[in-house]
Amino acid sequence: MAETIPTTMGAVVIEGPRRAARHWVPTPEWGEDEVLIRVEGCGVCGSNLPAWEGRPWLRYPLPPGSPGHEGWGVVVRAGKQVTSVALGDRVSFLSDRAFADYATASPAALCVLPASLAKSPFPGDALGCIMNIFRRSQIRAGQKVAVVGAGFIGAGLVALASRVGAHVAAVSRRPWALDLASRLGAKETFVMGDDDFATVRALMDFSGGEGFHQAIEAVGAQRTLNLASQLVATQGRLVIAGQHQDGLRQVDLQSWNTRGIDVINAHERNPGHRVAGMRAAADAVCSGALDLTESITHRFELADVASAFTMLEQRPEGFLKAVLSP
Repeated sequence: MAETIPTTMGAVVIEGPRRAARHWVPTPEWGEDEVLIRVEGCGVCGSNLPAWEGRPWLRYPLPPGSPGHEGWGVVVRAGKQVTSVALGDRVSFLSDRAFADYATASPAALCVLPASLAKSPFPGDALGCIMNIFRRSQIRAGQKVAVVGAGFIGAGLVALASRVGAHVAAVSRRPWALDLASRLGAKETFVMGDDDFATVRALMDFSGGEGFHQAIEAVGAQRTLNLASQLVATQGRLVIAGQHQDGLRQVDLQSWNTRGIDVINAHERNPGHRVAGMRAAADAVCSGALDLTESITHRFELADVASAFTMLEQRPEGFLKAVLSP
């Protein structure tokens, strides 16, 4: 028997800069080619910070559930034209309204999760992002790889690169995150202190003086972009995995030209590629290639959304990834 769908639901509403709360709003209607998902949780992403902090181009309040895009849950209703999923399927899905009790999505935006993940949180869009960045980085056994930034994305990339036999150096300003990177397989870790020149010199010594086959920038800041770009070996690859959302960037194009490096913006925007990444992530979690045990560090209810965003902004010791649940 199908479960009863309430007419109203809880949803996060960001009311203004650094002001957010759970509101009661109408439960969304689903179309003939859509499903309704009872949301079990949604990851809180670093890309959510501009909405929380405030930007001149934003208009508040934001729509209910926005900008949650890392949702997972259970299909509880399906339109007449939907044949590829069934009621009761547990899915991750593409939507930017997943900070809510319910969300709608098209079947093409769904990744059906295997039974072995039935009790696991699964912020699919973030995990798919890790898989797509790794794919586009083209990391192979024996290569030297620098991962600048050891947050949720960076930690996942350290694990995947180490698993295929790369020699990984992890860089972060947080010693706790570097300890995790070591447990995930990093050969060496480097604290990013005040002296970036000393950090680059130490990393270049680790590389044997030749630089890295791949340097992955996984923060989204000018400083880390500068640092990562200096680490790339001649004919190497600079992979931009961080979300750069706070203005223009400057690059040393002469240096890039001199070394003939490839620069890859590794964020996928094609929905099909993003869903494919989620499916690859489900396989990786099932196989043990990605382990979420230590990387999802904090859980909040929708009513405590302000605390979740504050923690994301401040990134205290022990914080890597938060999820919001109804």
